[in-house]
Amino acid sequence: MIAIGGCIGTGLFMASGTAISDAGPGGALLAYAAIGLMVYFLMTSLGEMATYLPTSGSFSTYAARFVDPSLGFALGWNYWFNWVITVAADISIAALVITYWEPMRFMPPWAWSLLFFGMIFLLNTLSVKAYGESEYWFALVKVITVIVFLGVGVLTIFGILGGEYIGMSNMTLGEAPFLGEGWSGRFLTILGVFLIAGFSFQGTELIGITAGESANPQESIPRAIKQVFWRILIFYILAILVIGLLIPYNSPQLLGADVSEIAKSPFTLVFEKAGLAFAAAVMNAVILTSILSAGNSGMYASTRMLYAMGKDGLAYQSFARTSISGVPVYALLATAAVVVAIFLLQLTSEGTYEYIVAASGLTGFIAWLGIAVSHYRFRRAYLAQGKDLNDLVYRAKWFPFGPLLALALCILVIIGQDTELVLKGDLDWNRLVITYMGLPVFVGFYLYHKLRYRTRKVPLQQVDLSRDHD
Repeated sequence: MIAIGGCIGTGLFMASGTAISDAGPGGALLAYAAIGLMVYFLMTSLGEMATYLPTSGSFSTYAARFVDPSLGFALGWNYWFNWVITVAADISIAALVITYWEPMRFMPPWAWSLLFFGMIFLLNTLSVKAYGESEYWFALVKVITVIVFLGVGVLTIFGILGGEYIGMSNMTLGEAPFLGEGWSGRFLTILGVFLIAGFSFQGTELIGITAGESANPQESIPRAIKQVFWRILIFYILAILVIGLLIPYNSPQLLGADVSEIAKSPFTLVFEKAGLAFAAAVMNAVILTSILSAGNSGMYASTRMLYAMGKDGLAYQSFARTSISGVPVYALLATAAVVVAIFLLQLTSEGTYEYIVAASGLTGFIAWLGIAVSHYRFRRAYLAQGKDLNDLVYRAKWFPFGPLLALALCILVIIGQDTELVLKGDLDWNRLVITYMGLPVFVGFYLYHKLRYRTRKVPLQQVDLSRDHD
């Protein structure tokens, strides 16, 4: 359920409409299918490493062990930084969402944000079971919503709800199913949607971090990984197909939907088309659940990453201390302090906050790159040291094609972050900096550690394949 919850969120509920509007229903389907395939291969790579070495440090620990300690350092701090900013953003957005209901406007938005953060912090001070239990129910709300949406959507397409047979008409409307002038134009519009799809899927890698505290990761992680493909197929591909069939790509209702405009959510539009009253209020509650789930997961992930880096010597060792119930208290307090600081900065200095957010913009894709590289090196080291692949509890299929394809697609998405910027003859330097700022920040972390500790790439024969960790 954590794996499901990680890939269902505002990216599906809100941004899917923008994807269809930008690239057409066919282009959006192709982009989500391609990124879905990439995520599937990344999850199989992560699954092989997580079942062999379950650790809360996940890909940071794997990169430090199997590739280069400096890479592990950069990945760990970058990922921690990303989730800290995400939590600060989520509590701000949650305040906007809850004030959709007029009775909830008795408190200012900043007070709601602090209340939500208090709830998230409290959940994370309890044992890890509290996090798992809360995420289970958060994810369940999202799963039920998508299943009901798919059922209502299919009934509406055939005219059983809404009173009008729609069929395939919107898939061939105007320039649909693919938008853009010529093959190159269509490719660029689809590439632009790769970014939206990529952000939608970010969070699936959380199962690698939860493996460190899973009761039986050798069984639970492979089961979750094997189901990732079907979840992506059902929850994303079918949802995009239903939206594309029911709402024309050139509908102004699909443009500019964000969480402050719940009525523009494609899910709300489809429910309203089916004649269901209170659709906006129901979707507002679901989206609020999604945002709180993301904040809860972000607090957990950042705390555990800081804890693991403390254990691995990549951060202060005090961050590795835990309470009687196993909660890394110092890592949690430090993370919470930075979240509050960034939230206050957002209230007082929007310009500075914009650059901070930009610095974390590519972190998810960089983490995925780290997973692909680490798995490639892990498998090569495993064979170089004469170990038998049949001894692996879970083995990723299609090696080395899987991690190499994921690596190539990740690089393509990172380069194509802003297709309009690439197409323009004159460079907008401010836009360029904000778009790609995450790359120099990551390189800065890497070079700092590399120059200070003079680390080198670990030779395959010297890769530490011992299984002693968390």
